[in-house]
Amino acid sequence: MTQDFTSKGLPISNAGFGAVAERLRVFAPEIWAILTVETRGAGFLPDRRPLILFERHVFHRETQGKFSDQFPDVSNEKPGGYGQGGEAQYDRLARAIRLDRTAALKSASWGIGQVMGNNFAMVGYVDVEMMVDAMVSDEDAQLDAMASYIDSAGLAPALRAHNWSSFARGYNGPRYAANQYDSRLASAHERFARGPLPDLAIRRAQVLLGYLGYHPGPVDGVIGRFTRDALTQFQLRQHLAASGELDLETAARLDERALT
Repeated sequence: MTQDFTSKGLPISNAGFGAVAERLRVFAPEIWAILTVETRGAGFLPDRRPLILFERHVFHRETQGKFSDQFPDVSNEKPGGYGQGGEAQYDRLARAIRLDRTAALKSASWGIGQVMGNNFAMVGYVDVEMMVDAMVSDEDAQLDAMASYIDSAGLAPALRAHNWSSFARGYNGPRYAANQYDSRLASAHERFARGPLPDLAIRRAQVLLGYLGYHPGPVDGVIGRFTRDALTQFQLRQHLAASGELDLETAARLDERALT
């Protein structure tokens, strides 16, 4: 594993998205509903590390509480204490890694589907290190892990039936109602079912623009004002026609600059 948890940070591909939809026997709105509620954007931070959330109560459980008295910020029988999101979660993870690397990796949720590391076997990996390697590699692997968890936990029928409370209980835990997880899923699904759906090409451009230091707004697959402005800035700096549109030449140049 790369010790800094970084890779190229490849965004979801059409093939990866289609494979998951076929595997779960659902349509695009169901998948987008989960992704919207779980991450509200990309599975990678702008620095290309996977999005994580470190759970101190899981670390407490994984280590039988032996660090909880001295390090209650990362090991605690009570959930919470998350602090800031984004990069700050890696600071918490690093403190836990210094105490017990394997337990620390198991105690974070990873990527676009926020699958817990301690579920590595459920999602098809021999150990948590292999799972994290995959989560670091690309969003397709992150999406596949999400689908594997849904499949292994027997949640696909609830997802297909739009039984959001049953799905939320299985995916988010028994306290799902405290943060309105089920109602947010239902609302997101209704919105996507009405259309339009996110455009994966636009979403890819948004992710890559973010890697390059531009500010395209939310990673949502919709070409709004902020995305157009970011595209225009990129086009101007690359001496391309400054249309603010994602034409083929702009998409190719984004891939070249961000991924090579």
